[in-house]
Amino acid sequence: MAKSDVDIVTEEKIAKGGVLVRLYFDIQDKDKEKLQPLLVDLINNGLMKEPGVVYVYGSIEEPIESHGVYITSGTITALFDNFMPLIGVAFKYAPAGVEILKPDKEMLFKVNQLQSMLMDISQISLDYSKLILEKVLKPEEVEEINNKLKNRAMLGKQFLEEKLKKDSDNQNKK
Repeated sequence: MAKSDVDIVTEEKIAKGGVLVRLYFDIQDKDKEKLQPLLVDLINNGLMKEPGVVYVYGSIEEPIESHGVYITSGTITALFDNFMPLIGVAFKYAPAGVEILKPDKEMLFKVNQLQSMLMDISQISLDYSKLILEKVLKPEEVEEINNKLKNRAMLGKQFLEEKLKKDSDNQNKK
């Protein structure tokens, strides 16, 4: 049987470090009519537009009523260029579950890739903390924190650049 275009793209991306996942979302509201359009919007105007997302498709269950509230769920399959965009999506959209479909054995990362991922995760965490603090703190307190965050980001970037230079120098010596 011939492979579909989706299968070919998926195999090519997985071979180059891509990740195929199934994301599970649930949503609740008192208005039954809002639920499915909200999940469709999540897919079309959210997930599909995220950097590093190759494709997204999914199914949305018919809402059910429980104690005056309607509940529905969506099962979404997505292909990512690599692991980092998946982390960003997990932070931003908080799925109820994530199932890695491919690769199905193991994923190998170079140390500099892991360091880059950890720095990105740290930045995402800082961004969310900053957003929360801005809603709670006085403007002058927010400015002080922003200055500290800028200094921290510059320092982190400097550490990463030094590490990459050191790694490059070590590779050239071999």
